[in-house]
Amino acid sequence: MQSRLNPYISFLDNTRQAMEFYQSVYGGKLTMNTFAEFHASEDPAEGNKIMHAMLEADNGIVFMASDTPNGMAYRPGSSISMSLSGENEAELRGYFEKLASGGMVGMPLEKAPWGDTFGMLTDKFGINWMVNITGQPGM
Repeated sequence: MQSRLNPYISFLDNTRQAMEFYQSVYGGKLTMNTFAEFHASEDPAEGNKIMHAMLEADNGIVFMASDTPNGMAYRPGSSISMSLSGENEAELRGYFEKLASGGMVGMPLEKAPWGDTFGMLTDKFGINWMVNITGQPGM
């Protein structure tokens, strides 16, 4: 799999409805996981919120979304992150390091609950980036 760049949209509490709507528009495969499924929040009120959703249309359109956690500010219009993902660890780690130069790492690249390596940062221009390195099968 080549590295790819995808939009990542943050919603307040309606990611499920928004992504189901987008699936009705674009078709394709929609996957969604809650905060509870990944044990990613200690706040029971966040259990059914969507931690990660991905729509993969048959024509190659791919975008992702999540509900904004209760502890984070929701700012419509500034709620998009750039998401880099793929299997090429050296390439993606290199992008992460270069993007972090002069910026701020919010979450270092490390093993995530879903088995991949994941990290987040804000670059020196204020753009939010997420990098996900796909885990190897069987690892």
